[in-house]
Amino acid sequence: MARQPHPQNQHDMSHGSDEPGELEREQQYLDRLYARVDELREEVAADLDRALTQRGASSRDLVEREARVDRLTERATALDHAESGLCFGRLDLDDGQVRYIGRTGLRSPAPQRRPMLLDWRAPGARPFYVATPADNHGVMRRRHLRTQRRRVTGVEDELLDLESAEITTLQGEGALMAALAERRTGRMRDIAMTLQAEQDEIVRANGEGVLVVQGGPGTGKTAVALHRAAYLLYARPEIGRQGVLVVGPSPTFLDYIEQVLPSLGETQVVLQTPDRLYPSVVPGLREADEVMRLKGEAVMAELLTRAVADRQRIVDIEFSFDGDRFTLPRQALWSAAQQAHRVSPAHNVARRTFRAQVLRALAMEVVGAGVRLLQEVEQGFEEELARFDTSRNLDEVPAAVEVAGTEVDGVAAAEEVAYIERELMADPDVAQAMEDLWPKLTPERLLEDLFAEPERLDRVAGGLLDADERRLLARDRGTGWSVADVPLLDEAAELLGVDEAEDRARAAVVARERARFARQVLHANDLLTEEMDEEALEAADLLSGEALAERNVAGDHRSFAERAAADRTWTYGHVVVDEAQELSAMAWRALFRRCPAGSMTVVGDVHQGSGPTAAATWELALQPHTPAPVRLRELTVGFRTPSEVMEAAAPVLRALDPDASVPTSVRSTGEAPVRIGTPATELDRAVADRVERLRGRGAVAVVAAAPRAAALREQLTGQAGGTDLQADVVVLSPREAKGLEFDAVVVVEPGEILDSPRGLGELYVAMTRTTGTLTVVHSAEVPEVLAHLSPA
Repeated sequence: MARQPHPQNQHDMSHGSDEPGELEREQQYLDRLYARVDELREEVAADLDRALTQRGASSRDLVEREARVDRLTERATALDHAESGLCFGRLDLDDGQVRYIGRTGLRSPAPQRRPMLLDWRAPGARPFYVATPADNHGVMRRRHLRTQRRRVTGVEDELLDLESAEITTLQGEGALMAALAERRTGRMRDIAMTLQAEQDEIVRANGEGVLVVQGGPGTGKTAVALHRAAYLLYARPEIGRQGVLVVGPSPTFLDYIEQVLPSLGETQVVLQTPDRLYPSVVPGLREADEVMRLKGEAVMAELLTRAVADRQRIVDIEFSFDGDRFTLPRQALWSAAQQAHRVSPAHNVARRTFRAQVLRALAMEVVGAGVRLLQEVEQGFEEELARFDTSRNLDEVPAAVEVAGTEVDGVAAAEEVAYIERELMADPDVAQAMEDLWPKLTPERLLEDLFAEPERLDRVAGGLLDADERRLLARDRGTGWSVADVPLLDEAAELLGVDEAEDRARAAVVARERARFARQVLHANDLLTEEMDEEALEAADLLSGEALAERNVAGDHRSFAERAAADRTWTYGHVVVDEAQELSAMAWRALFRRCPAGSMTVVGDVHQGSGPTAAATWELALQPHTPAPVRLRELTVGFRTPSEVMEAAAPVLRALDPDASVPTSVRSTGEAPVRIGTPATELDRAVADRVERLRGRGAVAVVAAAPRAAALREQLTGQAGGTDLQADVVVLSPREAKGLEFDAVVVVEPGEILDSPRGLGELYVAMTRTTGTLTVVHSAEVPEVLAHLSPA
């Protein structure tokens, strides 16, 4: 017997889904949802205005106000991002319930507070993604709503309860296929509307440990990872308080994905490339692959540890005080160093203790010399008395001398020792000696000294690196920093630490100076007030100099992402790493420092590795760096890349890994990839002609080896550098193209791409960037792995 929908939710379903009656009903409900969004916007704006005008009576009040402002600002932003595609789905359940699914959750006004729209991440929304006719999860019908701005443009129905015989006509190719057929826009779209069961299971997996998502081209691993980040932010509020770090391979890639999480209502997210993990350095130095490979190895962590220890010298110290020469033995310095390391393992933090201990030892050496001198004087005096006693010659007795003095016992008072310490530190030679023993270091200085001083490098690297490897690291000062240096700088920063006590002392000096200036301002104002009105209330009666100074210090009005990105020590609740197969061991160390709990989503394809530090397996890449459990999931279905393109790229994949499985594509364009052979002198023209023919098909990418890509970029786009993904035509190297999608791709001179150290991986990347057509243009002989392509 067919189950009947609840009367109040019953729709006229005897006709096609796009009949006016259905669109009108859905439009009416969508109008109600947007009316509620507008009400909430007004409420949030009013609350935000009130919060911004509140004046706290205490520092705690101010902190609470700022927290409230942050929450309201986030809510306002989420409502703004929900404007587009607010509601995209509906579930008709077999018990008569109707659930609308969208980007954010909405309830009716108090006191009823009835659910109007279910957040796509809520447990009740999961059947929208996983229900099938075989296991319908209580869903009779699943409906996908197509909208444009605030208007319903169409619906797609799926019947999941086969006993519902009254539903006889269901139209449309399905939401997924419709979305896949849409042209690229230069920005990744969210897929909350079209998540498939395989993808949804990964999105909703628990956030403990490291989840590795291995997937071939077009399997949606990037979109899945971003939606997983949005789900965890929703399901685990503690992650939202710390935020999510998303690491992508290039600025171009980050531009491509930057709107996905905001469109899902999430703003507690930082997007970064691996070369920006150390905030104060922008890498500009290019280095050979062999140098980058060496700098990425885990042995560099031990090298830097040794480099820091090498700057902590334990030697005898010779110094002067009041014209006398003294020596402090190295054993005293060794004891000071041990004490410093017990306080903190970080070099710059331990430095304060070491200096205090050594300075006290120096002062006590001076005091000890005085004691020894006194003892020698006393001993000589006693000898004189003994000789006097034996002589008994009264004529030799000296005349009595009356003096007033104090008892001397040889023990220095505390103020005397402190005085000697101050005098010692005021001595330039002593101060320099102290700095040489345990200098204050920056990561930049540590690395530059290490690489620029061969003797130091040889001393530190002994037993770790051979002579050839040490020569690879050697370079002159002032040459700048490379991408491979960034994880080393981050490691050095961790080893060195920051002396916060010193920073607080400097801040206190600045605060006192501001307060002094503010008091001068208030005093000047009071004088002016006296001249104008003797009975006027003085400014100082209302506000102290310290309060005025504090009020005029600019607050930190940066966004969450700006604050977190600028703070190297920020720890995140979760980290997403895309194209993760490219990261070096040292880069992984830097990332796990940013998430000590080890909660990560790692996505990539080991077969698409192209850089000098690319990993062969996920186990080798991850397990040395975290005690957290590592789980591996694989996406096997290709949603974006056409079957014709995957078949064309299959020989390249098999050459990379004979055991690799080719993702199963769900779509076909009916257009096989082709190759165009041309003389070398006509190559550029042939590329330009092919691009011109493809312009009407959507976004076009030309992919070539880096040197050729630079020349073609200027020729085809008129730009010497930079990439505008929203342009009709973009030119990229294979590494720049990682993770991106285009409607049509032209691969130029594949033989040049294969000449790179990981050429097969780069060619595989280049060929699988298209969701439509693929053309290979070459002047040299076509590589064997592409010999099967038909000539155009």
